[in-house]
Amino acid sequence: MAKSVRLIDIAKKLGVSNVTVSKALADKDGVSEEMRQKIKALAAEMGYKPASVSKPKTGTGNIGVLIPSRFIEKAGSFYWTMYEEVITKLSANGYYGIIEKLTQEDEDSKKLPKMIQDHKVDGVIIIGQTKDRYLDFLWNSGTVPIMCMDHYNTHMEYDTVISDGYYGMYVLTNYLIKMGHKDIAFVGTPLATSSITDRYFGYQKALLENGIKLREEWIIPDRVRETNICFEITLPEKMPTAFACNSDFTASMLIKKLVEKGLSVPKDVSVVGFDDYLFPNVTDLKITSYAVDMDKMAGLCVNTLLKKIKGKDYVKGVQIVTGHMVIKESVKNLNARNSRES
Repeated sequence: MAKSVRLIDIAKKLGVSNVTVSKALADKDGVSEEMRQKIKALAAEMGYKPASVSKPKTGTGNIGVLIPSRFIEKAGSFYWTMYEEVITKLSANGYYGIIEKLTQEDEDSKKLPKMIQDHKVDGVIIIGQTKDRYLDFLWNSGTVPIMCMDHYNTHMEYDTVISDGYYGMYVLTNYLIKMGHKDIAFVGTPLATSSITDRYFGYQKALLENGIKLREEWIIPDRVRETNICFEITLPEKMPTAFACNSDFTASMLIKKLVEKGLSVPKDVSVVGFDDYLFPNVTDLKITSYAVDMDKMAGLCVNTLLKKIKGKDYVKGVQIVTGHMVIKESVKNLNARNSRES
């Protein structure tokens, strides 16, 4: 069976974006007449057939926000807060936001979001990492312009805004080392998401630069890689003096586990998190972390998407928003102890 021709196939041959091809084939503004004719001629030559969705309406004044259901099981989640930031930025630009949860079933079956099928939105922002094959399907469907937030894939070309997880965890791990810690574990499942993977490599870089050997038994998973569902953290047999966690939620779960074992943070062991976002009623301890600038991420994502919708020039690919370290109460300074012992 011959492989169907996608928008990206036409775009690559002409050296233009998917959005340009989509606009040309839909007779929308933002494409020169010469390029429009080239695209249409190549599409016909390659045997391109449009998606089953009929020609969408324009100018709805709505932007869709698609979030995998596994990330918003609780109203107080990190991604729910990110969604609220996006809605605020949309409102400031005269747009309404329509949220839709992406179920596991729809993701696996590669089903278009209902808000796209019903032509309710002018564009879509995807918050949280979807499966690669689903994002590839949605990105190449040619239905509406798309932006992603807090995830990326180097094997695919799409537009996204992310926090600087690599540098942030590098800074946090170096801070632990500066505070006298040499035995440092990483808590998170590498490759579960692009964000966790970046943070893992930031941790690795800090160890390498400081001549500290990476210990496999101190790479502690916190979730199922395929589903991103968190599970109970298992403490290592030989305990480190500090844990670098991929998120504040993971850090809070770890602290709970440590307390159950009779250990106190930071008296007995130190902990750092990431994102500076704590779930309500999980822990009273203020965790040293790396604050994610959600306000700037949301603003950049919304502004870029609106430029895409209006056919204006925009920054393509991955845009990185830096944050900053927030020092709180969860790290013990071992240097004072070491100086007394010497």
